[in-house]
Amino acid sequence: MTTGRPNVLSTALDETHDPPLRPLPAAVAELLRDVAAPLRLVAHLRAVHDVAAQLVDWVGAHRPELAVDAGAVLFGAATHDVGKALHPGELSGPGSRHEEAGRDLLLARGVPPEWARFAAGHASWTPETAVEDLLVSLADKVWKNKRVPGLEDLVVAGLCRAGGRPAWEEFLALDEFLTHVGEAAHRRLAWQAAHPVHG
Repeated sequence: MTTGRPNVLSTALDETHDPPLRPLPAAVAELLRDVAAPLRLVAHLRAVHDVAAQLVDWVGAHRPELAVDAGAVLFGAATHDVGKALHPGELSGPGSRHEEAGRDLLLARGVPPEWARFAAGHASWTPETAVEDLLVSLADKVWKNKRVPGLEDLVVAGLCRAGGRPAWEEFLALDEFLTHVGEAAHRRLAWQAAHPVHG
């Protein structure tokens, strides 16, 4: 066993208290160990995965009529930046090479295309984007309390189509929830920053 591997697994799976974060799926933790993912990346994926789980729970309670593949959202959030294991410079700087690289890495490991897609598509969206993709993208923004009106408008539109409520009502409900999630962003950011980018 190499020195860094247990740290990847503990970062992915061990109980956390400040902030409390759900563990990554065990299969994702093992994949991250196998590709020698930097601990900063593992921490980031865990934080986004936790926020995605909160979003899925909220949508299920708020708008159960909206059919959401929760498993796909959670896997997508847990692996959306996996390509940064191959392009670690993009952990601390700009770049999009990790997107296609992440999808290709997942496909090479037998992940179905419908789940590997999140790695390549989490940074862009259109009115035709599936709700699962929108929720992964939203989690990747809101974990650090970044609000993106265009993205949120697309989520609101999906909520409206499912429930038939006016857009302003759905906007207010989503805004209240995202504001609540954002209140813990400083704790998630500090936890991620405590993990090294290299080594």
